[in-house]
Amino acid sequence: MAKLLSCVLGPRLYKIYRGRDSERAGSGVPETSASITSPPSSSWDTYYQPRALEKHADSILALASVFWSISYYSSPFAFFYLYRKGYLSLSKVVPFSHYAGTLLLLVAGVACLRGIGRWTNPQYRQFITILEATHRNQSAENKRQLANYNFDFRSWPVDFHWEEPSSWKESRGGSSRRGVALLRPEPLHRGTADTLLNRVKKLPCQITSYLVAHTLGRRMLYPGSVYLLQKALMPVLLQGQARLVEECDGRRAKLRACDGNEIDTMFVDRRGTAEPQGQKLVICCEGNAGFYEVGCVSTPLEAGYSVLGWNHPGFAGSTGVPFPQSEANAMDVVVQFAIHRLGFQPQDIILYAWSIGGFTATWAAMSYPDISAVILDASFDDLVPLALKVMPDSWRGLVTRTVRQHLNLNNAEQLCRYHGPVLLIRRTKDEIITTTVPEDIMSNRGNDLLLKLLQHRYPRVMAEEGLQVVRQWLEATSQLEEASFYSRWEVEEDWCLSVLRSYEAEHGLDFPWSVGEDMSAHERQQLALFLAQKHLHNFEATHCTPLPVQNFQMPWHL
Repeated sequence: MAKLLSCVLGPRLYKIYRGRDSERAGSGVPETSASITSPPSSSWDTYYQPRALEKHADSILALASVFWSISYYSSPFAFFYLYRKGYLSLSKVVPFSHYAGTLLLLVAGVACLRGIGRWTNPQYRQFITILEATHRNQSAENKRQLANYNFDFRSWPVDFHWEEPSSWKESRGGSSRRGVALLRPEPLHRGTADTLLNRVKKLPCQITSYLVAHTLGRRMLYPGSVYLLQKALMPVLLQGQARLVEECDGRRAKLRACDGNEIDTMFVDRRGTAEPQGQKLVICCEGNAGFYEVGCVSTPLEAGYSVLGWNHPGFAGSTGVPFPQSEANAMDVVVQFAIHRLGFQPQDIILYAWSIGGFTATWAAMSYPDISAVILDASFDDLVPLALKVMPDSWRGLVTRTVRQHLNLNNAEQLCRYHGPVLLIRRTKDEIITTTVPEDIMSNRGNDLLLKLLQHRYPRVMAEEGLQVVRQWLEATSQLEEASFYSRWEVEEDWCLSVLRSYEAEHGLDFPWSVGEDMSAHERQQLALFLAQKHLHNFEATHCTPLPVQNFQMPWHL
């Protein structure tokens, strides 16, 4: 009876992975004798095949879940309609509650039938036995056997907790239960007294901004968190996850962040290979509709690096809601996991981000300054200009206030706090992070990210003359135009390198640098052009085109 109840309440099983010869390491937990016998390899070559009763019951429950999701999103309109028609009176609500109760009982009955179908399936009974054994004893052997199954990630045991490296976090003033530290925006009206009367006056605007951010705004900014989209992408995500596990020997893990969110991660270890880049770990930060199963992890994997992918809060197996604070909390536990459980030093970690993933990458670079390098592909400097682009002009004040208070993705500000090597990849046909049309390359917000970074690091070089020549160079829409403009200026790269190395030897690495203050205007222009060409590479493609492995290069450094 206990096993039947476990089958009723157990998670949905999607796939049993093919057997692999390589023994995957556990999560650092000493191995014990408590283990479960592995299933025969003959049953490991296809997706899990449920029995007819379980299959049909699953279909009914999945349909009910979709209807519930649609009802949830349309509930404000439905309530408004029912109120206008007078259907919210007590005499009409009571019969409706009876119908709702009957439907709930039917759904519960279908769930019980599904449990009986699982109980009659030896594959599911074996899976649930392994899962229960792992929850009781997270030995290396139990975890290894559990990793052979792909199932609803909510039932996966937690592999790493944000509080584990407590002594290290105390020494650096790390995260607390309230969340990690973020850079807060300056008030819109500086110098005004924050009296009680002013607070009352601002209250309606603050309530409106909160409602917009937590309803329409968040879903527009992170469409990958919408349940219906995830449901449609589920077959693709399962296929991508199977590829990472079966072909790349990936290891899945659940991390618990300081806000209680559980983060779904996938680690591919290349340290045992002959490739020298396998000793480096690339942490990948996906876009606003990206998942590690089908996202940018493929590029560093193909290049031979060790890779750690993770999903945003509210995406696929990760719980929570993707707001800046929860995003930074998730990134913090991912970096801690890489350092304290996977055993990589910060100097061996590279941050690689695509699109909106630039926020978490720049936050990690700012918070962990010893990280080796940062690569930002198709990213932007600030969210406000891009938000204003897609909203009516009459909403300008509301949009600006909402973004600053609740969705403040200030990538440039965070990146300027990092002193290590940076490479920006600008897509010359980008249709997402341009504020006009894709053909207008000067409206690409990647330009502003580059200019803000260079102006912070080299303020004397990026004075009026240097800024002007870099803007002209950014107008190039192809590699031929770019090379032609660069050659016309006859940049003396050896001289530029000698100037920068001399300054570094005398003053150190900390930015901003005062190099260029005793140079002529022409010399500053040459040095500005040299620095821009080292920090930004063009890729002739649209926003969502996968980055070819030959374009995945380590950032320049002295």
